[in-house]
Amino acid sequence: MAGRARWFVAGGIVLVAVVVLAYWLGGGGSGEGAAPKPSPTPTPRVALTVTEVYNRVGPSVVVIRAGRSLGTGVIAAEDGTILTANHVIEGTKDITVTFADGTKAEAAVASANPKRDVATLKPAKLPEIVVPATLGGGPDVGAPVVAIGNPLGLTYSVSSGVVSGLNRTAKDGDLSGLIQFDASVNPGSSGGPLLDARGLVIGIVLAIADPGRDEAFAGIAFAVPIGVALGDEDDGPPGDGPQI
Repeated sequence: MAGRARWFVAGGIVLVAVVVLAYWLGGGGSGEGAAPKPSPTPTPRVALTVTEVYNRVGPSVVVIRAGRSLGTGVIAAEDGTILTANHVIEGTKDITVTFADGTKAEAAVASANPKRDVATLKPAKLPEIVVPATLGGGPDVGAPVVAIGNPLGLTYSVSSGVVSGLNRTAKDGDLSGLIQFDASVNPGSSGGPLLDARGLVIGIVLAIADPGRDEAFAGIAFAVPIGVALGDEDDGPPGDGPQI
């Protein structure tokens, strides 16, 4: 349910959904950062800098307010369909999205898959320029990643790190096959894109490890792989990677 803590216990570590910290509409006022403006697509290279990834994908990121909670989404198609985490919008029909250019619109849930913790939204209005992100790519352990989102109400924040592990499992939440990464994310980041060094969306941010149960980032975060989020892979058991 939006605005309510969602806990997962796996191997003694408590996972808290990144969006669990509810933010009222006026609550993060001073944290409203300037949204990135659309810019020409950089010349493709083997790897982009974090700044280049941010400039390329930032215009595809949206702020989601669902009831009293705050989350993130990413434009996944030319028609403006938004991909996010299901727990961001679960339990409420009062959903508003804000695009990077400042356009605000009500949105309806187009699809929801609680088992994968992913959902898509259809906004009632689109910005003049729709900038969908490019989806695809598979993660490798040690590969660089970038996360863009709205942690603690600080909109359009960027962080970077590496893929720390694969096939992680949120045991009690029935979430398996997750990407573990160490780019910092916090409540409000849920539903945002996890990006590789080429600016491709390789996952959707879902949760953080919270051993202290204080909803603070402890250096371990999780994302559902984009193939699973899009339904291109089944929900079978995780591979041979270690579980936490």
